Amino acid sequence: MEDEEMADDEEAMDDEEMADDEEAMDDEEMDDEMASGPGLYFDVSNFPTLEGGVYYEGWAIIDGAPVTTGKFNVVDGKTVGPDGEEIEAFHIEEDLAAATAIIVTIEPAGDNDTTPSDTKFLAGDVNADGESELTIAHPAALGTDFSDAAGQFILATPSNGNDTDEFSGVWFLDPSGPSESLTLPTLPAGWVYEGWAVIDGVPVSTGTFLSAAGADSGEPFGGPDGTPPFPGEDFLLNAPDGVTFPTDLREVPIVISVEPYPDDAPTPFVLKPLVGMAPADAADHVLYDLGLNIDDLPTASIRIS
Repeated sequence: MEDEEMADDEEAMDDEEMADDEEAMDDEEMDDEMASGPGLYFDVSNFPTLEGGVYYEGWAIIDGAPVTTGKFNVVDGKTVGPDGEEIEAFHIEEDLAAATAIIVTIEPAGDNDTTPSDTKFLAGDVNADGESELTIAHPAALGTDFSDAAGQFILATPSNGNDTDEFSGVWFLDPSGPSESLTLPTLPAGWVYEGWAVIDGVPVSTGTFLSAAGADSGEPFGGPDGTPPFPGEDFLLNAPDGVTFPTDLREVPIVISVEPYPDDAPTPFVLKPLVGMAPADAADHVLYDLGLNIDDLPTASIRIS
């Protein structure tokens, strides 16, 4: 009996080892087959490093459908995988040479599905040479380069009454109406606008919004009185670490950024189309201009070969 049981155990172990060897060979053959096909090469510019388990993901549009080319991040200008190792080229089972477009999305932490997120960052059509310049302005991405954006802001603190700490609030409105003071393109799904004041070097959010003609996401720092139905913030209470409220927003950078959604980063994303600053002798309730800031937008050159 013992000899028979031992023989059965040895046979089972041999079968298990053989199955493991065959599986390893299949994986190796698949890797070899993928590596032998064309690769997708990225040369990225002005990509920020994503944090908190958030990654970029490439997508090849093949036969009209998105096929993932893999997740990646950009660290010190280099494309790296989730393991931190530099990626020379991306390879997939499908024929990359059949790709008609390449899209880069931003995928939330914990993402493990096979479909692109709504947050499409860059895109570009692949030409006959297998090359493309990916931009935010492509219709499959944000669809704009923000060159038509414009805006103004005022310094005021409506939430604590008149003539009190008026330089401690910023509002994106025209007081003569009041009416909206921002001209911004409509964003596709997966993106929101966010206002910021960079106080003593610390970016402090004024709230997120989709429309310049309505209130933003909230007033966590405001006083007890009401506020106008436009984006903006009074910096009076509940100051975050590193800053003190009330404050003085004269000669303080005021920023409108474009943020991935969802997003909980404490600093502005790389897309900051409007930036301005009230002068040292600024008056409250007076409009000051925001200037275009689109000279260094993220781009990527890709090659399939």
